[in-house]
Amino acid sequence: MNARTTIAGTQHTPPPKTKAPIPEVRQPDFDLAEDVPKYWWDNDPAKTLLLAALSASFPPGERFFIDSVRHYQKEITDPELKAAVRAFIGQEAHHSKEHEALNGYMQARGINLKRLEREVLWLMNVLRKRLSPERQLAHTVAVEHFTALMAEEFLLKYDALEEMDPRMAPIWAWHAIEESEHKAVAFDVYKTIGGSEFVRLTEMMVVSVLFPVSSGIHLIQLMKEDGQLFNLKSWANGLNYMWGKPGVFRKLLPSYFKYYSPGFHPWNHDARDLVEKAKRKWLAPVMKKAA
Repeated sequence: MNARTTIAGTQHTPPPKTKAPIPEVRQPDFDLAEDVPKYWWDNDPAKTLLLAALSASFPPGERFFIDSVRHYQKEITDPELKAAVRAFIGQEAHHSKEHEALNGYMQARGINLKRLEREVLWLMNVLRKRLSPERQLAHTVAVEHFTALMAEEFLLKYDALEEMDPRMAPIWAWHAIEESEHKAVAFDVYKTIGGSEFVRLTEMMVVSVLFPVSSGIHLIQLMKEDGQLFNLKSWANGLNYMWGKPGVFRKLLPSYFKYYSPGFHPWNHDARDLVEKAKRKWLAPVMKKAA
């Protein structure tokens, strides 16, 4: 195995076998109707524009994730992990495609996401130039942990999907389900190629600053451009939802800190019950399997 020395001076072993199924690549068929309200999450600007800002980051971000995993694809020999990598690439490619369509839809309705997407693309290109392939993969592993937490503990566990317009909710349910399904793929590739624990943990520290700061700045920019910067009620509702009651982001913190534990593996937190429930409720009318 192409093992490398860890911060403790020991060597990695291949990732443990998990009971996680191979992710499923799906083709969505969403209804972006003209009568969807502009503020489609709880009729609230801050909530809606937060997800709009995240959506703007997905196409360039997910292409970066695909490239970082694909760089090591030839080094993977385990048949299950090879299949999972192919599915990861397929899912992320579909996410990029569908969010490009969603971003164009919101752009046409007066939410300027093109500039945000260009800014994220610029950052991804900087990371490609300045980070080693190992640290690029560690960056992907860290962001995948964030997105899996947000998918499972934010979108699937609480009532965010119920508060969205019924044409928008399936898009976010589908993305959340697939983020949970493939949450361990980049991590398992990183372990298999012998990625350094020092690099894994320090890159998470970087992402822990970069991800919320950039998302916050983008939200402020969108609120300002939309004439909602001084909408104190919307800000208060959003902050309360995220950090007060129910405080979904606050409740993510214990799972976030588990990333730093020596025995961490994404599937130590098994959210398949939530995922299966979401599949039955949100995906049946709009999804079909890829050919």
